[in-house]
Amino acid sequence: MASVPVSFEQERYVYRFGGGVSDGGKGDRNLLGGKGANLAEMASIGLPVPPGFTISTAMCTRYYEEGAVFPVSLREEVAAGLAHIEKVTGKNFGDAADPLLVSVRSGARASMPGMMDTVLNLGLNDETVEGLAATSGDARFAWDSYRRFIQMYSDVVLELDHGAFEEALEIAKEDNGFTLDTELSADDLRALVKTYKGLVEEQWKKPFPQDVHDQLWGAVGAVFGSWQSDRAKVYRRLHDIPADWGTAVNVQAMVFGNMGDTSATGVAFTRDPSTGEHAYYGEFLINAQGEDVVAGIRTPQYLTLAARERAGAKPLSMEEALPETYAELAKVFDLLETHYRDMQDIEFTVQQGKLWMLQTRSGKRTAKAALKIAVDMANEGLITQDEAVGRVDPSALDQLLHPTLDPKAPRDVIAKGLPASPGAASGKAVFDADSAEKQAAAGEAVILIRVETSPEDIHGMHAARGILTARGGMTSHAAVVARGMGRPCVSGVGSLAIDAKAKLFRVAGREVKEGDIVTIDGSTGEVMLGEVATVQPELAGDFGVLMLWADEVRRLKVRANAETPLDCRTARRFGAEGVGLCRTEHMFFDAARITAVRQMILAEDEKGRRAALEKLLPEQRSDFAEIFEIMAGLPVTIRLLDPPLHEFLPHEDSEFDEVAAATGVGVEKLKRRAAELHEFNPMLGHRGCRLGITYPEIYEMQARAIFEAAVDVAVKTGEAPIPEVMVPLVATRRELEIIKALIDRTAAAVFAEKGKTLEYLVGTMIELPRAALKAGEIAEVGEFFSFGTNDLTQTALGVSRDDAGRFLGAYVEQGIYAKDPFVSLDVEGVGELISMAAERGRATRPDIKLGICGEHGGDPASIAFCESIGLNYVSASPYRVPIARLAAAQAALKS
Repeated sequence: MASVPVSFEQERYVYRFGGGVSDGGKGDRNLLGGKGANLAEMASIGLPVPPGFTISTAMCTRYYEEGAVFPVSLREEVAAGLAHIEKVTGKNFGDAADPLLVSVRSGARASMPGMMDTVLNLGLNDETVEGLAATSGDARFAWDSYRRFIQMYSDVVLELDHGAFEEALEIAKEDNGFTLDTELSADDLRALVKTYKGLVEEQWKKPFPQDVHDQLWGAVGAVFGSWQSDRAKVYRRLHDIPADWGTAVNVQAMVFGNMGDTSATGVAFTRDPSTGEHAYYGEFLINAQGEDVVAGIRTPQYLTLAARERAGAKPLSMEEALPETYAELAKVFDLLETHYRDMQDIEFTVQQGKLWMLQTRSGKRTAKAALKIAVDMANEGLITQDEAVGRVDPSALDQLLHPTLDPKAPRDVIAKGLPASPGAASGKAVFDADSAEKQAAAGEAVILIRVETSPEDIHGMHAARGILTARGGMTSHAAVVARGMGRPCVSGVGSLAIDAKAKLFRVAGREVKEGDIVTIDGSTGEVMLGEVATVQPELAGDFGVLMLWADEVRRLKVRANAETPLDCRTARRFGAEGVGLCRTEHMFFDAARITAVRQMILAEDEKGRRAALEKLLPEQRSDFAEIFEIMAGLPVTIRLLDPPLHEFLPHEDSEFDEVAAATGVGVEKLKRRAAELHEFNPMLGHRGCRLGITYPEIYEMQARAIFEAAVDVAVKTGEAPIPEVMVPLVATRRELEIIKALIDRTAAAVFAEKGKTLEYLVGTMIELPRAALKAGEIAEVGEFFSFGTNDLTQTALGVSRDDAGRFLGAYVEQGIYAKDPFVSLDVEGVGELISMAAERGRATRPDIKLGICGEHGGDPASIAFCESIGLNYVSASPYRVPIARLAAAQAALKS
């Protein structure tokens, strides 16, 4: 790698750990990344950590700023870091007689499993491999380590076709009649190394690098380079990880799990990451290196006897095969969980009976496990109730709120694998990530089926409803990533014979082609042909407990966007405290009503419109009555008709015929009237309150339906609903004044007819920048504001949400917007309009009620903003109500 002179004050980039030295600790994850900070922390509390050093995230940022070059000062610091490792191990880097080998691994602030690059066994060449064979007394181990190093380095650093190396390995096994890598002898592996070096020369046009320092700098550059790989970018976008964080690089003395039957490597969790059960959970492999466990190349063995017996597996668990080391490991688990006060995900290696800790981090877990672990740890006194509320990612609750397979439904089970990530999903079988993404974008439910997933599949995994793999264990790439995303996953279905080229798999004499429907159950590991019926989730137990704790600390009220009785019941079940947005236009699209709606729109005068509205009044009244009954005693915000009229117009000749028959007006006349109503930009056209100004009879009918229904329900149930009548798309005080007068007149008339009054409010939706600017004036008339953030985002940014998907991805990737502004509120722009409107509205009317009802009402980051400016409530879709309740509690705790 090239070097540049340092022209500014010297900054430190290298931090040592191990051998009684810790230059950092768990509080330094921003500087050292999660892995580096935790390695230093483990070393500082006396755990057996191989010595090493971390190159900081600040160097990654500088590396990219200066055109992928390293400053001279870094070379000096790295030399000092290597000297530290050499001193602790008593070995020298590049020493032909007794070589020091190192691993080079990434380590970002936030865990990104499998997304960035790793190189193991670095420091091997044609000379040092002989020294390793001599000092270890095991030539087979030395040549196995060398072939692994060439294979990994060629893939990660030289970017050569790794498939060619895999093929060479398979041929070597086939030629000898072997099935496992471990059956290859030292001579077989020596021959394989020669083949591998030939492949490097053929593809790279240069010999495999023999200088160990060149190897090291190549690996460091590759790890920094992988921060900007396509898969890492996708992962960051999906998990809201900023691109400017960068990654650290950890260089650490190698310890070897492939030194025979008293050596092993493993991945473990201090609690079950799928269920949250308080039991050790993990896998290990004897005579293997760490990559073997997570890559799914060999099927791992269970950590505990109980897990092995539960699975009915034959190979011995670690508890049985290496009892003394297992007992030592169990003590480390308990120490780390207590020290970090959270469930830990641990990587370890056993080298000839000695335990070494390679990593610890807070483990990724399913929503079900996150709930159980948080509640259990609070009950155990390890964390407080408030901390438990803060531990669960609100968005992850989505996993719990959707259906699971109906245990009574018939199912055609064709195979069984490992239950790697819970939940159930049905969809069309697809065999590559690109197809999964393409078909999902077209609205298809798909199941991604792979021999094993790799980080390059991340986009397809996200698009799929579920993931199925033939190879890999419970800690394989597919399992870890699926759990993090909340996707059901069944892994390690060894009976599947997948032909990715032909896009099909065979199992038990049956063939499943691309497009066939399959169902997977990530809780049992079953794979089924066809679609299986589902049941609604149970929301008691840990979920109920955590929600109670959340409700005790949150300030924001949570309502639901709901306009059907089913939506309203679902919302109540999920804890909604009223309706924040009832869209009345959805009621107009009903097949039984659409003809009357069209008759009203196409009428040429008020008399014709009123005749059609007369037919719609009883329908609207019964709609509102049902909603008021379900939401008895709670506020219900009803938005008067909002969309442009063209959305209701007939398009087909048969539809014009229906309206003609209903009205007695000729088809040609109706078509002429439809042409008159055509608009070039209807989203900014004759819609919202503009309809109420030009056709007041429409809003008059709706107001009458609301008040008649409210009084009827109050009489029937003894509990008066609280209607909040919302006028959409207001830009001026005068618009709201005219329409409020109409609503108040209608209310007075209904109350006089019924002989009963009730409380109601009239307010507006703030969805235009002018309304936000003039909120002080508008609040003289309006008794509440509800921020319609979908349209406010459109009008403030000048971006159509229907078309923005074509280019917003590029905007987010290039850092123009931190997130898609239709998914998470643009706090700097749209947020400032909301903040200003809230301030100006309160200055005029101190008791004005303020809420938001756009899709942002269910987004945790947007909810945190609503808490910060003191809104009264957020309103979200029914299934996002629990997410909003938890996010509101977390926002209150942070503020």
